[in-house]
Amino acid sequence: MKIATFNINGIKARAQALLDWLDEAQPDVVLLQEIKSVDEGFPAEPFEDRGYNVATHGQKSFNGVAILSKLPLEDVVRGLPGDDGDEQARWIEATVVGQRALRICGLYLPNGNPVELDDDGQPVAGGKYAYKLAWMARLRARAADLLAAEEPALMAGDYNIIPQAEDAARPEAWREDALFRLTSREAWRRVLNLGFTEAIRTRDPAPSLYSFWDYQAGAWAKNNGIRIDHLLLTPQAADLLTGTGIDKQIRGRDKPSDHVPAWIELDL
Repeated sequence: MKIATFNINGIKARAQALLDWLDEAQPDVVLLQEIKSVDEGFPAEPFEDRGYNVATHGQKSFNGVAILSKLPLEDVVRGLPGDDGDEQARWIEATVVGQRALRICGLYLPNGNPVELDDDGQPVAGGKYAYKLAWMARLRARAADLLAAEEPALMAGDYNIIPQAEDAARPEAWREDALFRLTSREAWRRVLNLGFTEAIRTRDPAPSLYSFWDYQAGAWAKNNGIRIDHLLLTPQAADLLTGTGIDKQIRGRDKPSDHVPAWIELDL
């Protein structure tokens, strides 16, 4: 089973680019981020025509996540537990069943910029960075529940986290950014160290492996990228891992997203 994550940066602007990639790559399951569409506005028909079941958790003009699956989607849940007042559409999960059941969680983690700190160096309450860290604490709680179930499961998406210096072409430029601040990376490690496998790095430890290139300052032409799209696997899913990849080439096409798909293959 081939499972991909792809921040599409606007489904209506990039529907054809997504369809072209689907026709080439033939993933079984795709977790999308930044669809930037309400549920009823999502253009589901061309994906359904290709055999995909579609589940969305949308929001007008911002955020929004979705699942495309060639297998039936069961027990779809929208919204990350832990804050009933959080109205941002950043989390969707469901179960797909191949030879075994797999719980798939798609996420669009908050960016966190600008980083607003008080005089003691702590995130300002109500600020974007405080929201990012609080969201990551909720993510850790959900991650712990997934591990406790002792079943194949994964959490994949745009994490807006640069885990290590080798995951950025110019790490020094990101040092005070919310994506690479030490506090952000510590929160990432608290999730990872629960017992998850970070699939891409497990199979490919080489540097210069990126999934995002900004539209500005010729980042793509200079290969000034960062790796912020990740797939985390429970031990039961990691045991089934047979392949990984990042489809870098599509960043050079017409009207691309600033992200490219990252994917894994599981023996399911």
